[in-house]
Amino acid sequence: MKTIVILILSTFFSFSFPTEQTPKAIHVEVSGKGKPIILIPGFTVPGEVWNPLVKELENNYECHVVTLAGFGGKAPIEFPWLPKVNESLHSYITDNNLENVTIISHSLGGTIATWLASRDQSKVSNIVIVDALPATGALMFPNYNPDSLSYDSPYNKQQLAMNDEQFEQMATAMSQGMSLNKSAQEDIKAWIIKADRKTYVYGYTDYLKLDLREDLKNITIPTTIIAATKPYGKDMVTKTYNDQYANLKDYNFILADDAAHFIMLDQPDWFLDTVKTVLSPQ
Repeated sequence: MKTIVILILSTFFSFSFPTEQTPKAIHVEVSGKGKPIILIPGFTVPGEVWNPLVKELENNYECHVVTLAGFGGKAPIEFPWLPKVNESLHSYITDNNLENVTIISHSLGGTIATWLASRDQSKVSNIVIVDALPATGALMFPNYNPDSLSYDSPYNKQQLAMNDEQFEQMATAMSQGMSLNKSAQEDIKAWIIKADRKTYVYGYTDYLKLDLREDLKNITIPTTIIAATKPYGKDMVTKTYNDQYANLKDYNFILADDAAHFIMLDQPDWFLDTVKTVLSPQ
């Protein structure tokens, strides 16, 4: 009798309380109708950064706005983080039967866009890359070797060990270098602080390990790269992008004057007009 009661209770609880779902690598909000556009933000940044652009586009396009796991209040996932994000975005396009997809992307999102566009049988037909490089790690480390970068590094341990006050100080300093706009700096700082700490630390290691310079040879679709001139100046920025994108057959290169990394926040009107021009039929 006791065994029967236990079985009944276990059956009741299994039906009454659904099991916790595995956290997703990407979260997507869809609005508008028309040709599909996927909008991928940068590291720590929620999809809401694209809201002004989406308002301009959703009358003519179906906008798929992405927020990555661990950012914008979304639950973190197991590591390695970035490969799961990449594969989830690739699957999202396939599973939703999206064709002739345009991707608008910033920073890490731009690196992801090149990965998606370089895949076999890609459904991507156009990419707009905002201040992003195919191999950020190569710019940061002499004698760059992705295999030498690991989660278990002194720098990562130091960041994980920071208390809230120390981490906020770091976020403040970083935000000030990413935008010329004081209000935008506060938003960027808040996004960094809100990020899941392990995703922030280990996810950035994933980012630095990613080198897509050879993969660029596989991209033949229209590509627009928008690069900020601040703080390094036009000449250095142009050289950096020419070097990093040397394997990309053809692309439209646009410099954003008086803008730092978050071009869409520093020059919002110019950015909206530029994207609409890029997307307009030729």
